[in-house]
Order: sequence, then structure tokens, then C-alpha cells
Amino acid sequence: MIWRLRSGHPASYTSDMILKKPDSVENKPVAMAGAQNVCMQLLCGPDDGCPNFAMRKFTVAPGGCTPRHQHDYEHEVYILAGEGVVFGNGKEQRIKAGDSMYVPANEVHQFRNDAAAGAGSLEFLCLVPALVHKPGAPQPIMVDCAVEAVPAR
Repeated sequence: MIWRLRSGHPASYTSDMILKKPDSVENKPVAMAGAQNVCMQLLCGPDDGCPNFAMRKFTVAPGGCTPRHQHDYEHEVYILAGEGVVFGNGKEQRIKAGDSMYVPANEVHQFRNDAAAGAGSLEFLCLVPALVHKPGAPQPIMVDCAVEAVPAR
């Protein structure tokens, strides 16, 4: 269910505040090549009237990972639950619930849940420009996981 709350903002704002329950948002498998056992929920985005940012929730099952990739927009990430490994700055680092990070545009990055089967999922929020979820949006560039970090363009 989606609730739209009336705001007291000036007339220049075109959207009302939006309140959603995460269980009301479809959890879709990530279809990008190289993604393994990763699902995404688009919690707030352009279809909701969000003009500038989109908030996504990713769930990475044990043994799963996002592809090692880069794109021409920044994003901010907050780890909600679980633990795993993030690749960025040319190296891997441990991450866990409560960690936050800034991934600059064109940084080669990847999130991986290296937990054993049966362990908990790695869950994180990821905020990106809203245009990422509009038709014709720029597409991430895949990077072969076997090679070292690719320099930013």
C-alpha cells in the first residue's frame, strides 16, 4: 500500500510526501550480466514522482554478488543487515550492518555476500540519481571480475 501525505511545501513542489511499506514493493531479481542471487526493490523513484533521487534496497543471498561494474553516476550505500565484501578503490574491504559508503562516478565496484550457505543475506540501501530509472538511462559498464580495477575515464 502506498500512502501519499499532503505536504505543506510551497507550490513549486510537484509531489506529495510518499510513505511505502517495503513489503508492498516488488522484489525483482537483478538481470544485469554477472549478478548472482541478487534482488532489488525500487522503494522510491521516478514512477513515484521523485524528481532527483531513487532509493533502492538490494538483497544479496549467501554466495551471491553484484557484477563488478562502473557507471557515470555516484551512489550512496547504507548496509542494513548482514556482512560481506565490497570491492572499490582497487581492493576488497569487509562491510557489515551499520556501515555507509560513497561510491563516486566511474569507480569500479562490487558487493558480495561471502557468507556460507544458510547464513543471512546482505541487505543494503543504495541511493542513485532518479534518471537511472528513467527510459534511456545510462547503462553500467561491465568489468571482467578476473581483471584488476579499470581506471576511471
